[in-house]
Amino acid sequence: MSRLPPALQRVPFPVIGSPLFIISNPKLVIAQCKAGVVGSMPALNARPASQLDEWLAEITEALAAHDRAHPDSPAAPFAINQIVHKSNDRLEHDMALCAKYKVPIVITSLGAREDVNQAVHNWGGVVLHDIINNFFARKAIEKGADGLIAVAAGAGGHAGVKSPFALVQEIRQWFDGPVALSGSIATGGSVLAAQAMGADFAYIGSAFIATEEARASDEYKRCVVESNSDDIVYSNLFTGVHGNYLKPSIRAAGLDPDNLPESDPSKMNFGGDAKKAWKDIWGCGQGIGVIDQVVPTAELVGRLKREYAEAKARLLG
Repeated sequence: MSRLPPALQRVPFPVIGSPLFIISNPKLVIAQCKAGVVGSMPALNARPASQLDEWLAEITEALAAHDRAHPDSPAAPFAINQIVHKSNDRLEHDMALCAKYKVPIVITSLGAREDVNQAVHNWGGVVLHDIINNFFARKAIEKGADGLIAVAAGAGGHAGVKSPFALVQEIRQWFDGPVALSGSIATGGSVLAAQAMGADFAYIGSAFIATEEARASDEYKRCVVESNSDDIVYSNLFTGVHGNYLKPSIRAAGLDPDNLPESDPSKMNFGGDAKKAWKDIWGCGQGIGVIDQVVPTAELVGRLKREYAEAKARLLG
């Protein structure tokens, strides 16, 4: 068994909803947590920066009210994603607000920083760092992260190319702390499979795009429902970092998804230009073939729980 810090021990169902750039908002985070999975959102989704204070207050107050009303089934903790790359000029401001609200879980991306990890530990929070290979996994733990998010092939948005089998087994050779697995997970059976491989949690993003609470356009949600893995392309053109995107959105932008040029990775940007790119070019993972309708978040999580129980029952004979 992995060593899980107290915050992660309080997750009723082993799923972390991944932070979806532009799409995740307090409404989605609250719904995820109430349904029993970790809800998360990028700090950068709050624009202007001052809005993050309002959003964190809304989330903490709503979850506290839920716990008072349902003491026997409290909500799962929530997480805030911080881009720690040098291009994020809001990091200091956003971290101060996370400290103010004592955010239980901070998910760090695009760089591992000891100062950020220590700041989170100072208020009693947990740091999960997302990585795409074993080399970066070791660096993250060496710099003080508590756990890892293994972003394997097929994950939505910024993703790696490693098989989940290879990535998790390499990490588990030396690390016994919290691990979440990301990459094409959209069914309860896949959640159980992630645990069977050695992960503690499944990290699910794309399935939550097609929920009523998600802040995605109706066209985006419909595209997720109507698409499958053949409609996903892997490219670094839009932000300088390789990621998976929906081909129809690329065609709508006047580009050929099967003949995209390479971008200069030294010009990574997560400010206004990136926001425009992700608004028009839709990130999505390969697991969406099972998503056939837009549903409330609670209904999606309910399906995952049923499928998880059914998969367990089949294995036990």
